[in-house]
Amino acid sequence: MKAKVHITLKAGVLDPQGKAIGRALSSLGFAGVGEVRQGKVIELELAETDRAKAEASLRAMCEKLLANTVIENYAIELRP
Repeated sequence: MKAKVHITLKAGVLDPQGKAIGRALSSLGFAGVGEVRQGKVIELELAETDRAKAEASLRAMCEKLLANTVIENYAIELRP
């Protein structure tokens, strides 16, 4: 089973990288870009075939290592 974990900063958490990206886009002439927030995507391949077990395992991975749940949100995407 293949999985993608999308990790983003929670609302209200300062995002200096997002601000830098926004300024760079503006300086390159891309007008009309509003607030920019950056995040990360982690792709994993799992041996698990049971969807519920895979989701539970991924949630545990996120809670223990992949995401800093104090300041980050995560979303899990699974496909066979």
